[in-house]
Amino acid sequence: MKPIQDSLKKLSNHAGFQQRYEQIKHEVLNHSEVRDFINAHQDQITNDTINRSLVKLYEYINQSKECNKCESLHSCKNMLQGFHPHLELKGNSIELSYERCPKKVMHDEQIKYKSLIKSMYVPKDILDASLESLEFDEGRSDAILLIQEFLDYYEPGKRMQGLYLHGSFGIGKTYFLGALANGLAQKKVSSMLVYVPEFMRELKGSLQDQSINSKIDAVKKVPVLMLDDIGAESMSSWMRDDILGSILQYRMLENLPTFFTSNFDFKGLEHHLSYTQRGEEEKVKAARIMERIKYLAKPVELKGKNRRY
Repeated sequence: MKPIQDSLKKLSNHAGFQQRYEQIKHEVLNHSEVRDFINAHQDQITNDTINRSLVKLYEYINQSKECNKCESLHSCKNMLQGFHPHLELKGNSIELSYERCPKKVMHDEQIKYKSLIKSMYVPKDILDASLESLEFDEGRSDAILLIQEFLDYYEPGKRMQGLYLHGSFGIGKTYFLGALANGLAQKKVSSMLVYVPEFMRELKGSLQDQSINSKIDAVKKVPVLMLDDIGAESMSSWMRDDILGSILQYRMLENLPTFFTSNFDFKGLEHHLSYTQRGEEEKVKAARIMERIKYLAKPVELKGKNRRY
């Protein structure tokens, strides 16, 4: 052991080592977050504390906090992927504690919901969508501005209307929802994008394994829900009234924002909901569902070319 200690002592006395040490110390002490932390604990932190903790402080300043250096969870630059450091004063030294970063929190939340609802899976390009990537033209500008306004003013529990995005096939309605989901993720808000036709088919299959209640509860209670392509499904009275109706009613009462996309405008969707799989006409029940949708979301028409070709 003595030879190793002697070697370390000789290394620390080396001019190059001392110069590098002073450079690191200067870099650490001029880092704004470290400086703020030291000022906040100036009565407890001494030069000896700083010297003892220099390695930890250097580790801290070279990592991403609040995902500010990471484009995605997959490209996380930190020592522990998905976790960012916090400074803590423990006795006579400064230590690091690690917590899940915003992208890790959202990833874990999405995994939790995906385990309940397989229909949440959407194409990769939708999951990578952002407001910045949306083309700002006359047929889409209103929707972009309203989504940005929602992101700016959203607060949990606050009464806020979502949007009912309607328009022809292939103009990017689902892509708007992906951009919204990523915008919410940056604000640490959980959301769920549900492809309605697949969700309805899945619920039918869940009657046998008794997982239907957990799946419905997940959709009911998520902070921001996005129902994609409502009106594309063939719906029974039970699905419309007991499933969709109960989800929308719960979200109305709890002030949980809800977004929709559809090829139908409000009038067309009401007509669609009026007819069940058996061909029965039930206008009053369809109108009841539409009242909930109108309460939850403001209609916005999207226009443009079919982007699938």
